[in-house]
Amino acid sequence: MRDRPGRPYGQLWMMDLGTQKSARVGGEKDAAGGPLWSPDGKSLAFEGSIADKSGLFVARADGSDITYLASTNGTNSPLPGTGKEFTWSPDGNQLAFISSTPGKEAAEASGDPMVITRYLYRPDAGEGLNPFSDNRRLHIFAADIVGGTVRQLTSGPYHEHSIDWSPRGDEILFVSNREPDPDRFFNNDIFALNTAGGAIRRLTATEGSEYRPRWSPDARRIMFQATHRGVTYLDTVMEDLHIWTMDASGSNVHELGANIDNRQGDPGWSPEGKFIYYTVPERGSVRLYRLPADGGAPELVAGSTGAALAPGAVESWSVAKSGAVAYSFAGTSDLAELYFKSPGQPVKALTDLNREVLTDKLLGDVESFRFVSHDHAYEVEAFLTKPAVLEPGATYPLIVSIHGGPHGQQGSAFQFHNQVYAGRGWASLMVNYRGSTGYGQKFADAIFGDQHGAEAQDVLYGTSSALRRYIWLDRSRLGLEGVSYGGFVCALLLGQTGMFRAAISTAGIINPITYNYRTNNNQYVHMAYGLEPHQQNLMDRLWQSAPLRFVAAVRTPTLLMHGENDSDVPIAESEQFYIALKDVGVETVMVRYPREGHGIREVRHMADSIDRSIRWFEDHFAPQEHPR
Repeated sequence: MRDRPGRPYGQLWMMDLGTQKSARVGGEKDAAGGPLWSPDGKSLAFEGSIADKSGLFVARADGSDITYLASTNGTNSPLPGTGKEFTWSPDGNQLAFISSTPGKEAAEASGDPMVITRYLYRPDAGEGLNPFSDNRRLHIFAADIVGGTVRQLTSGPYHEHSIDWSPRGDEILFVSNREPDPDRFFNNDIFALNTAGGAIRRLTATEGSEYRPRWSPDARRIMFQATHRGVTYLDTVMEDLHIWTMDASGSNVHELGANIDNRQGDPGWSPEGKFIYYTVPERGSVRLYRLPADGGAPELVAGSTGAALAPGAVESWSVAKSGAVAYSFAGTSDLAELYFKSPGQPVKALTDLNREVLTDKLLGDVESFRFVSHDHAYEVEAFLTKPAVLEPGATYPLIVSIHGGPHGQQGSAFQFHNQVYAGRGWASLMVNYRGSTGYGQKFADAIFGDQHGAEAQDVLYGTSSALRRYIWLDRSRLGLEGVSYGGFVCALLLGQTGMFRAAISTAGIINPITYNYRTNNNQYVHMAYGLEPHQQNLMDRLWQSAPLRFVAAVRTPTLLMHGENDSDVPIAESEQFYIALKDVGVETVMVRYPREGHGIREVRHMADSIDRSIRWFEDHFAPQEHPR
């Protein structure tokens, strides 16, 4: 990534494995990403902005002779779980890609006045610049490599995405939600487009949702991710995605990944088609596995050091015809670096990008521990990042950091935020409360129909457990912070305990009722409870657990941070809490970040948010009585 005013951007680099020398594809100020080798390995397609053009480009295998192929348009519509955006024809003469065209609502919805007719009229979470949907639809296009002629292959009121060209050359797989009202019910299915005549055949019609299909190298089978349950929510679904396969005809559907009780990441075939590779989040780490395509036991590929499992996270990966695997891995002491593993050989580190920055930096060690939940229902895991320096007899502040989702996890992989705290002599605690991923489906389901504070109690019990285990933690200097759903848990705890000296809620849900009717994920409550808020007594139950309801009990100084155009958790949530806290006399400050959606992405804003967090905690912690 490179910094610039606004949001940072990625660049594409290529490494010669023999010399381990790297070269950038494109110029110093060019942006590029998503590389895809041609079938013969002689060319490379990628998307980006080179000089004054943006869209799809093709280069030689060494990154030279970059040719502009076609412009592309995206959409800010909420479309989670999308797969490949472009794919080569098997003969290497064409590139199919995804681009958008205006939908029928676009003109009226962008007029004066704006006329809104769609249920999902807000954009995806990361938009930040536009508070409304652009009402564009993704469709499939194809471009000739020689000549650059572009043809539109699909059209209509639905999105088509996650494409893969058959090795036989006759069909392109894609994913689309063809429900009568796709805004109201999220149900992806898999289709195949005939590249010659344009006919579309449907391959799945299930209660669940399918994602990211890929042809097998012999074009006889298709693998994909899927759920069993009907999914009505666009964001982090409660059910773990598993790997499935089916015949090219759509028959003989088989859940290949049933023997791993955790969610399974974007899958890929081995070049000869014998194995399927995918990542798995497990107890705070992410590891790369492979499964025999015909069924069998999973095999760990990356995420271990000899006989021991290595804490950290495998992020991206690629498999060569030789069986060698290149992958990026974030360990405890650095952001993701590139590694290479040949069959039967030890892992080889290929990059050390942050050596100059981290060489003289002291980092805090990360330890995990487990405790029994307050209701004796679950064993819960937590991760503590220690201060970079621990001196005998000294005590140190603790910042409790709560993850969002709620279906996500925290772990030992390098956390910049926590290491900044560690450098200041502060410890950080992350608790994978009930509902987190990486601990099996039962644990993820533990908050179904019950998001009324049991997960907050897990965080509170984890904090108490850490204070008992690490006696050098200073009970008088405790801080609390959380983002998104973590911001909700943070705010909820403030009305239940006064043990924290200061708190920071970023993009937190403060009133689940107002959140439901203003978010771009209007179906979240339905997914989490199996009911709409207006059904039965759910509206009353939601209010019972709203942090806003308990605001009179809050005494903790609270900093609120929020993206101005957050469509996932609208800024009105923080606005309500800000006024309510002022009304009850609690010290509070609200920071609004322009041009930001759900999550802070501009470099200047990221630096500002962490600097403000440090100052907020420093200003409210008792004076230190020990050396730093």
